[in-house]
Amino acid sequence: MKLNVGGMDRIARIALGLALIGLAATGTVGVWGWVGVVPLATGAIGWCPPYAIFGFNTCAMKNKG
Repeated sequence: MKLNVGGMDRIARIALGLALIGLAATGTVGVWGWVGVVPLATGAIGWCPPYAIFGFNTCAMKNKG
């Protein structure tokens, strides 16, 4: 599994995920806000399944793994 989410993309995913989870936890948005777990997880691990399927890569460097 090669990393395919890099730099600013990871930061944006983590921030969006935390924001959605926070809004869901406080009741500001409905239960759908817990979908923030997905961008949080993909940002944290640096790998996104749809990016892999469609051949996208936002990492600055090529990975050797």
